[in-house]
Amino acid sequence: MTTMQSTRAQAPPEAPLPAPSARRRRWRRPRGLSSLPLLLVVAFLVLVPAGFVLLAAFSVDIPRPGSINFDLTLQHLAVFTEPGVLKATLNSLIIGVSATLLALLIGGVLAFVTARTDIPLRGFVFLIGLMPLFLPSYVGALAWSILGSPVAGLLNIGMRDLGLDFTVNIYSMGGVVLVMGMFYAPYAFLLMHSSMSLMNPDLEDAAGVHGGSTWQMLRNVTFPLALPAILGSALLVFTHIFENFPVSQVLATPGQIDTLPTFIYRLMNASPSRGNEAAVMAVVLVIVVLLVTLGQRRILARRSYTTVSGKGLKARRISLGGWRWPLFGFALGYLLLAIILPLAALVLTAIRTSPYMQSFSDLSAPGAIDFGSFGQVLRSDLFLDSAGNSVVVAVASAVLGTVVAFLVGYTVYRTRAKARGLLEGVSMVPLAIPAIVLGMGLLWTWLVMPVPLYGTLAVLVIAFLAVQMPQGLRGIASSIQSTERDLEDNAVLHGARRSRAVLSITVPLMRVGIASTFLMLLMLSMRELTVPLFLYTSETHILSITIFDQFENGGALQQAAAMSVIYCLIMFVLSYLPRRLGSGSITP
Repeated sequence: MTTMQSTRAQAPPEAPLPAPSARRRRWRRPRGLSSLPLLLVVAFLVLVPAGFVLLAAFSVDIPRPGSINFDLTLQHLAVFTEPGVLKATLNSLIIGVSATLLALLIGGVLAFVTARTDIPLRGFVFLIGLMPLFLPSYVGALAWSILGSPVAGLLNIGMRDLGLDFTVNIYSMGGVVLVMGMFYAPYAFLLMHSSMSLMNPDLEDAAGVHGGSTWQMLRNVTFPLALPAILGSALLVFTHIFENFPVSQVLATPGQIDTLPTFIYRLMNASPSRGNEAAVMAVVLVIVVLLVTLGQRRILARRSYTTVSGKGLKARRISLGGWRWPLFGFALGYLLLAIILPLAALVLTAIRTSPYMQSFSDLSAPGAIDFGSFGQVLRSDLFLDSAGNSVVVAVASAVLGTVVAFLVGYTVYRTRAKARGLLEGVSMVPLAIPAIVLGMGLLWTWLVMPVPLYGTLAVLVIAFLAVQMPQGLRGIASSIQSTERDLEDNAVLHGARRSRAVLSITVPLMRVGIASTFLMLLMLSMRELTVPLFLYTSETHILSITIFDQFENGGALQQAAAMSVIYCLIMFVLSYLPRRLGSGSITP
């Protein structure tokens, strides 16, 4: 007994537990990575270019290298008295509203039939709703200019071969609306499909119990409950169409139809440049987008649309009856107009040895078709340089954009930093600023800055980083909010530094979300055209710019078409990868 007591007495005493207050300090929610430096970086990337546009609108002269003019004036407002301004504004509003309605119709019908009905081949119809995302809108516009040119369009050649006295004129208001609506319909489709798939069936069942027909149920219950998704889709589509420059430049300008983006672009490229007047018009674009956004919020604030509770639910399937095959035919018609015809036009233009064709019978002549143009493009210095620049810019933009989005998302959603609300707000500002406006601001910013970045690929990377910040933050935010923080806090509680806990635990848990965000930013960087139009030089052209320039300048239509086909294949691969990642194909 004595020995046991002596042994027990010699045992080292256990370390005392830390005081409760000390333990709380070890695991409480972090206060953040000093959000002020991050806020300054984000504000510089986003607010400084916007500030230069605002300054240029009311200063005597535009910002120039080594010179910023702070002498204010209102004389540039005289641009509103020019006869073309009112017409361009009305054209933009007409195209924006009409194309938005068309996009909502196409996207809404496809979303409804795939989410709520027994349409045949529902998975294939769902894929049809997404397919135009693989084809950038300006490539689609270029393809439709080949199809619907009044004189030499492939559709009009086919009409003449068939003896039909009918002319398709894509260079018209209707043509612009058709192309815009078709290529922005997938945005509406995705938003509305998600809403209709998650809709609680109880209210619809109640309508049926009380004697309501299927149409009455849809009109009084289903569609009103989908109003937030419909209005959200309308806002997103309208802002994209209203600010769209490439499609308007390709299809509206040849038809003498001015829009605000093409009017601004023409002012910037005038000789001498009328940058101040362009800045005034750019401010108008921003105001219209802000007014539409505020209008949507006021409409949605009037009532509640919540139908999804904590219990499991499954939206009921509605029998289409005799409408099953007509609606399936509608989906096939959309596929034909948005994908098959444009790609066929690009491929046919790429393999024709002669740019002139009077009849499709000309294709049967010896030597009329040659697939060698694809090999020539792949070997050409222009394509290799453009593709190399695109890869460098896209990868760098996606990497930096993902890192910045993670830092902002972590600060906003995982820390107590006092400026986290302001940081999130500033990061989302580019959503309210049209790309053509940010392009102008970024041009003036990097012409004025003492750092010699203008004319390098680095300025394109910075521009893409600013323009795509909201998309990156939304992608990271959804992932970080769905990731449990207890494991990270437990690691800190057991002595790990917060930075090590984040890198060892949080980042691996978010690997699918981070990878998907990276691929989304990579794809957006490959698609972007408007912003680099103001920033590229002969040494920094990227694929989107090269394709646009070749179509605009003429003389290289075959090579431009072949390059567009290759470009679409690249976009298809980039669009497919996130789906593979989302299915869990990433391994630790």
